[in-house]
Amino acid sequence: MISSVRGPVLSVGLDHAVVEVGGVGLAVQAAPGTLATLRRGEEARLATALVVREDSLTLYGFTDTDTRELFGLLQTVTGVGPRLALSILAVLEPVALCRALSEGDTAALKRVPGVGLKSAERLVLELRDKVASVAPGADAAVAAPRAPVTGRDHVVEALVGLGFAAKQAEQAVDGVLTEHGNGGPVDTSATLRAALTHLGRAR
Repeated sequence: MISSVRGPVLSVGLDHAVVEVGGVGLAVQAAPGTLATLRRGEEARLATALVVREDSLTLYGFTDTDTRELFGLLQTVTGVGPRLALSILAVLEPVALCRALSEGDTAALKRVPGVGLKSAERLVLELRDKVASVAPGADAAVAAPRAPVTGRDHVVEALVGLGFAAKQAEQAVDGVLTEHGNGGPVDTSATLRAALTHLGRAR
């Protein structure tokens, strides 16, 4: 298993980054919040998980080992593969995810595209008692109030990570959300693509 990678960032895309390790560029799939922390040309260190399939080898990257462990834990639930697990972590940061699972907050889990009521209930049932051991310190963090990180914030961070100015990114995202009348959960991937299209027209 490739448990971590470290090296200069060669590029940052919509759903992945390429990190050079020993002269080899490794494509690492990651959530928008993780990609937002990366800058092209700067060195990055990511905790990683390698998912092996008959026809593919896919590397997933995370800002820390706790998030990687949550990624693995999510996949122990029936019907949850690596892509859905990554989507869950894209919408709910680790502390919020642990809180939702431990408190049985299915409404929060249903904010994730692809997670319905039955899937949310299954996640709670199977993981409620396991999240504390996988994410050390999560219990203390859950008790501490904190400002929620929204899907909009993740998209803005991803755009900043791609080189856009923060104000420009915020205006593009707000414009997309207003245009589509989004008053509910934000589909980060779709919003990111639409914002990039908008920014491309503005240039």
